[in-house]
Amino acid sequence: MEQYKEEFIHFMIDSQVLKFGDFVTKSGRNTPFFVNTGFYRTGTQLKKLGEYYARAIQEHFGGADFDILFGPAYKGIPLSVATTIALHDLYGKEVGYCADRKEEKDHGEKGSLLGAPIGDGSRVLIIEDVTTAGTSIRQTHPLITAQGQDVRVVGLVVSVDRQECGTGTQSALQELSEEFGMPTAAIVTMADVVECLHNRPYNGTVYIDDERKQQIDSYYEKYGAK
Repeated sequence: MEQYKEEFIHFMIDSQVLKFGDFVTKSGRNTPFFVNTGFYRTGTQLKKLGEYYARAIQEHFGGADFDILFGPAYKGIPLSVATTIALHDLYGKEVGYCADRKEEKDHGEKGSLLGAPIGDGSRVLIIEDVTTAGTSIRQTHPLITAQGQDVRVVGLVVSVDRQECGTGTQSALQELSEEFGMPTAAIVTMADVVECLHNRPYNGTVYIDDERKQQIDSYYEKYGAK
């Protein structure tokens, strides 16, 4: 595992973004782990988060030609802003950020989008926190491509791939990749998280002991992508 991935997993724990216990996902599944990127709240956290996303983008999409980083509202807005800054600082790549509005604005800068404009020939990379079912991307993708002629979504990057089945037996990321013909990537997968934390203490705490590992394994026996 690359060092930045292990650092990112520890960063999620420090930021209280990655938690273990008994939770219920939006889709109604009882899960022994939960990822809530709403807990990235400070300037330091957002700076680091943008850098981790930028590293993943460079690793998986380094050769891709894109000029817009699109973050679906609301959590995707700070993600897109922080990552555009990090892409410039780390790699000298100048891209614009864009996001959608939940309610279309009818005064001033009118429209359903904010940030850099998407127009004819734009190449867009979507950035999200965690994709479980892919609902927001299925809403976002047609919104982006409707902004002009030959607008293309070059891919999707998320922070954590939960690696559980979406609407079928494949993971949500696999489904979206096939449905829209675009590559998808994550900073880390849940397999990375288990590998990093299983019986390996971090700051004096074992977050995934054998009992928790069994709970996670049982969860994936039921909901894991095939």
